[in-house]
Amino acid sequence: MSPRISYSAHGAARQVTGSCHLVTYGDRRILIDCGLFQGGADYHDLNYEPFGFEPEDIDALLLTHAHLDHCGRIPRLVRQGFRGRILATAATRDLARIVLLDAARLQEEDAERAERSGRRRGESIRGPLFTLDDAFHCLDYFDTPMAYGQTIPVVPGVTAKFQDAGHILGSASILLTLKEHGQDRTLLFSGDLGNPGRPILRDPAPAPDADYVVMETTYGNRPHRSLPDSVDELYRAIRETFARSGNVIIPTFALERAQEILYYLHRGAMDGKLPEHMPVFLDSPMAISATEIFRRHSECFDRQFLDQLRESDPFAMPGLRFTRDVAQSMAINRIESGAVILAGSGMCTGGRIRHHLKHNLWRERCSVIFVGYAAEGTLARRIVDGAQSVRLLGEDIQVRAQIWTINGFSAHADQRGLLDWLGRAPRRKVLLVHGEYDRGMAAMRDVLHSRGVASQIPDMHESIPLD
Repeated sequence: MSPRISYSAHGAARQVTGSCHLVTYGDRRILIDCGLFQGGADYHDLNYEPFGFEPEDIDALLLTHAHLDHCGRIPRLVRQGFRGRILATAATRDLARIVLLDAARLQEEDAERAERSGRRRGESIRGPLFTLDDAFHCLDYFDTPMAYGQTIPVVPGVTAKFQDAGHILGSASILLTLKEHGQDRTLLFSGDLGNPGRPILRDPAPAPDADYVVMETTYGNRPHRSLPDSVDELYRAIRETFARSGNVIIPTFALERAQEILYYLHRGAMDGKLPEHMPVFLDSPMAISATEIFRRHSECFDRQFLDQLRESDPFAMPGLRFTRDVAQSMAINRIESGAVILAGSGMCTGGRIRHHLKHNLWRERCSVIFVGYAAEGTLARRIVDGAQSVRLLGEDIQVRAQIWTINGFSAHADQRGLLDWLGRAPRRKVLLVHGEYDRGMAAMRDVLHSRGVASQIPDMHESIPLD
């Protein structure tokens, strides 16, 4: 009797973040990603709830990439009993290290502040989701790095093949092949798919034939603006802000987005579209470390970008300054005009960007440029949606700066990109995850239905037989 196969989503089910997918194969358990829920307080609370499975039962964890909403619950998974191996590409392993250690540090700092405040109010405060010790411990379970195109056994009867997803450095889609009734059953996880035509990474490899596909739908309801138009708008926003004697604040994701924006700022200065020696601050220790990792993983780069690297280093432009320590970061806020400040987090849920917003958001001369996705419940989303004032670091701050939203820089494929990646090959069913239910997911479901492709939007913890 062949093993029974089923799939269940324990994150990113009818929502964007917390990616965590379980494949049950007889008595074997394979997890794809184990990410953090991100957004407002309700999303944060989800991270403390039970996984929906027993961590000690998981035989292997396959990691698509190192964004926190895909890897951020791994330390807690290990702390609660996971003892399997973690499979990922070399670049993902290196990036996950800095992402998890940084997240652990922030968890401990936030918990310490909450505890002090709670003691004053006589309240009991829960501890951090995970600690630095937890983060270091989970890194011990990362196995030999996977190469794109390599097929390896995961558990008896199951193999995995990683292919380039073009999303961030080292990102992968994962094809599982499982033996059932003497035949192969295939299950493809898209991971997060990149937006084709980016300057640094290769385009996503097309989806191979697979019986079932678990596909992200972050932008499943709309197209992106063209990249050249987006770059032109970025340059215009900077020039107009400098003409008003203001600063440019760019909330930036540390992985991929920061490096891509640095690339375009470098090109703009070289081409005379931006001031050659404008001060540019990358105020994010994690983004700085990630930039150093980028230099070590040229195997992930697009061929044209590799050719450009031989001419000049886009991460070494004349006015670029890396700021690691707090004193340097604080000093930036004494600059009243003419600076471009990149800082995390991209959704403004934490990190140094909140301090820069506090000092610049209320100033009409300044601009805030959003170049990435803003999930529901985040500070970034409230600003993008037109809030007149926001609560920042204990103060109510008026929103008087000019707000720019340039979605052509997204590292996610848009609706056309998702459909092009999926192709026209026959599928038994496409399972739609990692998107806002009434936007990306519902729109993609309708498009697939019009093409005669069966699809389903899983509920949280719902078990779906794959027969």
